[in-house]
Amino acid sequence: MPTTRRPLRSAQWFGTADKNGFMYRSWMKNQGIADHQFQGKPIVGICNTFSELTPCNAHFRQLAEHVKRGVLEAGGFPVEFPVFSNGESNLRPTAMFTRNLASIDVEEAIRGNPIDAVVLLAGCDKTTPALLMGAASCDVPAILVSGGPMLNGKHQGKAIGSGTVVWQLSEQVKAGTISLHDFMAAEAGMSRSAGTCNTMGTASTMACMAEALGVTLPHNAAIPAVDSRRWVMAHMSGMRIVQMAWDDLRLSQILTREAFENAIRTNAAIGGSTNAVIHLKAIAGRIGVDLALDDWTAIGRGTPTLVDLQPSGRFLMEEFYDAGGLPAVLRRLGEHGLLPHPGALTANGQSIWDNVKDAPQYNDEVIRPLDRPLTADGGICVLRGNLAPRGAVLKPSAATPALLTHRGQAVVFEDFDDYKARINHPALDVTPDSVLVMKQCGPKGYPGMAEVGNMGLPPKVLAQGVTDMVRISDARMSGTAYGTVVLHVAPEAADGGPLAVVRQGDWIELDARAGRLHLDIPEAELSARLADWQAAHAAAPKAAVPGHRPGAAPGYRGLYVEHVLQADEGCDFDFLVGCRGSEVPRHSH
Repeated sequence: MPTTRRPLRSAQWFGTADKNGFMYRSWMKNQGIADHQFQGKPIVGICNTFSELTPCNAHFRQLAEHVKRGVLEAGGFPVEFPVFSNGESNLRPTAMFTRNLASIDVEEAIRGNPIDAVVLLAGCDKTTPALLMGAASCDVPAILVSGGPMLNGKHQGKAIGSGTVVWQLSEQVKAGTISLHDFMAAEAGMSRSAGTCNTMGTASTMACMAEALGVTLPHNAAIPAVDSRRWVMAHMSGMRIVQMAWDDLRLSQILTREAFENAIRTNAAIGGSTNAVIHLKAIAGRIGVDLALDDWTAIGRGTPTLVDLQPSGRFLMEEFYDAGGLPAVLRRLGEHGLLPHPGALTANGQSIWDNVKDAPQYNDEVIRPLDRPLTADGGICVLRGNLAPRGAVLKPSAATPALLTHRGQAVVFEDFDDYKARINHPALDVTPDSVLVMKQCGPKGYPGMAEVGNMGLPPKVLAQGVTDMVRISDARMSGTAYGTVVLHVAPEAADGGPLAVVRQGDWIELDARAGRLHLDIPEAELSARLADWQAAHAAAPKAAVPGHRPGAAPGYRGLYVEHVLQADEGCDFDFLVGCRGSEVPRHSH
């Protein structure tokens, strides 16, 4: 603790001998809090995304208790508060639809309350970016504690990966290689404990991104949810945030341009989810860092994927932690000059290199050496061309190498319902060389940009032994999924992007190595189609909001569709971009 204490933000609630101070203190004391407990101490908010409807975060009540112990030990006073918990597994139409809403909850809860610093408890996919976005908009001292991955799934005596096994087995059912009974038997074994998906899905990716950004303590990302060391991590984070409050170590000092460049390089090394592209852009936008889609090419491409985890590889998060976790990966990158900014500051007050330079590395099969990578170039592939003028993305480590350069005819689905209605029909005009194209699944079109981009293959193709095809959409896909899947096409179809006018039988060219996605029709033809689309769209009734009855009040859905940005801009709301700070609002009475 510093010998000279800075003025605390919470003192503007609790530190005055007047009517307002009386009210704030008195109402807090109805919980049995003694006066000395919160006078002159940092008030640490514990931002909790616990919900029984978010199974990944169902253990967060216990996690918060361990954070509180740490805060108290370090001389702070903890106050836990709930925020919207947007769990991916149950929430429809998609948790992405409410990510920005959750960030608003976080931002206003921090700014409007007597909080000097905050511990962010995040786990399921969108809770990590939502909490970081909200906290970044306030720019207070903050540290993130992840809930951790669940234990390895088990089925028929083998380890199975959560999420990934769903895509694998459902395709095998459609191909007729396993029975429905075999498929359903895996259900109970996939999720054996509390925690997030145990693959390198979006939850684990974003936990790794948070650690690479420096907003967590080292080793936070990979400790399993039910491992006692997860409780220790929570306790130590609670202790650390008190010192961060006294030091006024704010997110803007940690979430720098250099930190985001470290995270982009790290995402390539771990074989991370494509969803990180959208979330990092949104977080950067809140803290005022200029991050562009092309940065993923400039910084990430050429980086080998070292982590051999599903869905790209073989192992799961338990093995990753046992092998050394993210510090081992960062050390390996740093030793070969591949960590862009080793001096970047982290939440413990040390540089990221100081945190990892002596990190143990226990298993070269799980965390591979650079001369034996899982994928030689694992950086997110950014594609551009007349089909995606503002970009699209593809994950090379999860794709079929032979399909990264491909030319095929489009099999077009006008929306997700059209895809569901036709994909299994024996008469579907499709071959293994076809390109599956799906529209109206972007931020505005779905709305919310659901994880439907990894379209299941037609049974008639699966029956031929084919396991992958090129697929293109303006949707996202789960980080647990795999395949040669082009995602985040921008502008999206609902916003008048060229994807909207792709027709059945059009030839499409994909050249991932050259970063090219091309609709092979004359430029004049494309312009004419787009003009026709714009004319038809202008004549359409304006009252219709996707997913609503005619004449129904649009509510949040209407606000979302009107204000959400495109995928290349991070899908934040246009009015939320930027840092608004933590200036104390006026009194409530």
